[in-house]
Amino acid sequence: MPRSHREEHRTDRIGWLRAAVLGANDGIVSVASLVAGVAAGGKTKGDVLLAGVAGLVAGAMSMAAGEYVSVRSQADTEEADLARERKELHADPAHELDELAGIYEKRGLDPGLARRVATELMQGDQLAVHARDELGITEELRARPVQAALSSAGSFAVGAVVPVLAVALAPTASTLVVVGVTTVSALIVLGVVSARAGGAPIGPSVLRVAGWGMAAMALTAGAGLVFGAAP
Repeated sequence: MPRSHREEHRTDRIGWLRAAVLGANDGIVSVASLVAGVAAGGKTKGDVLLAGVAGLVAGAMSMAAGEYVSVRSQADTEEADLARERKELHADPAHELDELAGIYEKRGLDPGLARRVATELMQGDQLAVHARDELGITEELRARPVQAALSSAGSFAVGAVVPVLAVALAPTASTLVVVGVTTVSALIVLGVVSARAGGAPIGPSVLRVAGWGMAAMALTAGAGLVFGAAP
């Protein structure tokens, strides 16, 4: 008896995974860099904490707005293409059948089989068939602007909480060190989680996420040190 073979693919996670990882990474890195710059500039712990909280709120709203506008534009394009395809199916179904058969021929089927497959599929949900095979639009991968916006804002806030809490709990004299260690640790965890969720190698993901985050904090702290010391 043949063993059942269950394949697990992760392409259905692309939309929310991208938004969640981007939001969390941006929350950790941007707010950690912000508080590092303010702390390096010689400001009080209260000033540093205020900057972190303000950065959390502003960043979460900015991420939500930016992600919504971007994905809404993609969704508008998809909806316009589907509306156009719906009209074409109604106006000239024979041409649409030829078009679908031609697509299958280009994928390697012989003309007779391609037409039989297209004819069979056109007996069902014609728009879904053309959306998938002609336009490359599937229900699993369709743009969802509200979901993307909420995912980005929420994940940004979760990421940004890490450096804010580090500032709140750290001794005043070691704020920069605590923020740096906490942030790098959080970025390593994020790299591992995102790699495992997407089925990608863990090492490159961790190096990429943590490396860019450390570079951002170092540059921002340097700017705070230089300009904070200026008269």
